[in-house]
Amino acid sequence: MPRMVARQSTGCRLVVDRKCGFPIFTRWFPSLVMQFQLEYLSMLTLGRSWLFPALMAVVVMAIPMTSLIAQDEAGGEASVAAASEPETEAAPDATSTDEPPTDAGSTDAEAPASVDALEAATFLVNNLWIMLAGMLVFIMHLGFATLESGLTRSKNTVNILFKNTMIICIGLLTYGILGFNLMYPDFTNADNVFVAGKLGFAGFGFLLNGTAQLSDPGFCGSGYNPGYTAFTDFFFQAMFAATCCTIVSGAVAGRIKLSSFLIFATAFVTISYPITGSWQWGAGWLADAGFHDFAGSTLVHSVGGWGALVMATLLGARKGKYVNGQSLPIPASNMPLAAIGVFLLWFGWFGFNGGSVLSADPGAVSLVLVTTTMAAAAGGLSAAMVSWVCAGKPDLSMALNGILAGLVGITAGADQMTGLDAIIIGLIAGVIVYFAVIFVDTKLKIDDPVGAISVHLVCGIFGTLAVGLFGAKAGGEQLVAQLTGIVAIGIFTVIFCLIVGSVLKATMGLRVSDQEEVEGLDIGEHGMQAYT
Repeated sequence: MPRMVARQSTGCRLVVDRKCGFPIFTRWFPSLVMQFQLEYLSMLTLGRSWLFPALMAVVVMAIPMTSLIAQDEAGGEASVAAASEPETEAAPDATSTDEPPTDAGSTDAEAPASVDALEAATFLVNNLWIMLAGMLVFIMHLGFATLESGLTRSKNTVNILFKNTMIICIGLLTYGILGFNLMYPDFTNADNVFVAGKLGFAGFGFLLNGTAQLSDPGFCGSGYNPGYTAFTDFFFQAMFAATCCTIVSGAVAGRIKLSSFLIFATAFVTISYPITGSWQWGAGWLADAGFHDFAGSTLVHSVGGWGALVMATLLGARKGKYVNGQSLPIPASNMPLAAIGVFLLWFGWFGFNGGSVLSADPGAVSLVLVTTTMAAAAGGLSAAMVSWVCAGKPDLSMALNGILAGLVGITAGADQMTGLDAIIIGLIAGVIVYFAVIFVDTKLKIDDPVGAISVHLVCGIFGTLAVGLFGAKAGGEQLVAQLTGIVAIGIFTVIFCLIVGSVLKATMGLRVSDQEEVEGLDIGEHGMQAYT
């Protein structure tokens, strides 16, 4: 059995190969040294500048595992050596009996110790993976910010970056104060429940926890969860909470008042998202009904999509978007920035879906990463091909949204699909997003600058239904459960957003003035410009 051991005094050496930038981990050097050339670092592009820290994270996670393996190998060698020693026959002893040797008790005592050490090692690795996955989800907020900035006008870039900055700040704080215990109220505790399986609250005290809980196995040990501590649980879930508001931000870009948006975002992430999330992830009534949403096609993406649909409708279109009933294209300002944003989101999705396994189980995590990757690739390909066939030329923005459509589509069932299932889901999602963008823009005449409604709402609904159509849970009963969850969460979210949005529109107003919109929100709302 592998055991947890103290790190040896002989250190390690981490050498960075100058040609490929890949870290080489060797164990026979006396200290931990990183050697790299400054001129090489200056040549790193934006894409590779975050690749090196990512590889470093993998190395750091591997350190305890290599120690365990080394200890296991050492123990095995010692056992073999002991077994190979010749046995010496002891002289007969008149006082000997048939009772077992006196040291048998120590052998029996070592077995529980080995089991405890293995459990501690497993808990350490599980907890570490979920923390790293939370960091990957955090990177997605940068992806949303760059994608939204690239697909909209440059005169609104500062405003967009500010909104996305405030979303994560407000989201983390409000989720800690209220949202986390609203989303996970413990419906088995009658004192916490207002409406059975639908509304509960465990109190405001989560952020009062600190060093006093570090030695409490019911908070920072397997007594809380076999895979992670309560602090890790909050950290990972909080990164999800703010994501739904970034979806709304893209759909209302270029014409919404900053103050009105921030108030809406605060209410949305503090109240609406946690309540609907509790119905499934908080072991509420949808979980009891068999609804399955592994990482949030509905609970995160469709919720954000419903909010985007309501707020974009209440807000109205940007000036110049619709003339004489015809939709006029408003070109993106920076397609390279949009592409960077999508690849950051794809990278972060490995934590979004992979971390949702809620353990470092080798098989489950690797399956989820494979299905996530296949769906994204298939979505990008199918959207690109459809745009090429239908429009005569391949559309980069559609290819990028196709990647996101595939990711959203697989998120509900990433743990239930085969690789082939994931490809089929991605291909369908890529086709859906192309026609959904056109339908929303030309038929519904809802101005959505980044295609958030099509990507997150439409493909989120499809991805949730796909759990009943493909994979291990496919079947009529599961399909009904999926449809029930989609409708229930959609109705609640639409009503909530209509109430909050209408109150804001009647009191503070939602839109900036015509002059501010023409000049750009960077100057009107912030008094500065992104590009000079």
